[in-house]
Amino acid sequence: MTLNSGIVRSKMNKISEEIKRRIKVSVAAYAYEMKNDSIMTDEQFDSECKKVDVTITTGNDMLDKWFRQEFDPCTGQWIHKHPQLKRLDALYQQYYRS
Repeated sequence: MTLNSGIVRSKMNKISEEIKRRIKVSVAAYAYEMKNDSIMTDEQFDSECKKVDVTITTGNDMLDKWFRQEFDPCTGQWIHKHPQLKRLDALYQQYYRS
């Protein structure tokens, strides 16, 4: 492995982790705010939200911009303005439906 391929792989891993984290906190906020369902503890939610890095560009320009402008790690209220609520509902239904 060359130095450049290692750097690219590291950057891609960072982006992938950020995408997963954003999906995770979005579905958790959706479940709590819209479905009155806690799929993780408040402590887990707060911890994951603090890890969200809105400076990372994930390749989804719309959601990158939305997270930079609307996301607040101190609350889940931002979920009400999420541009893909139907997608979050589908993920919630698929993975967490009671």
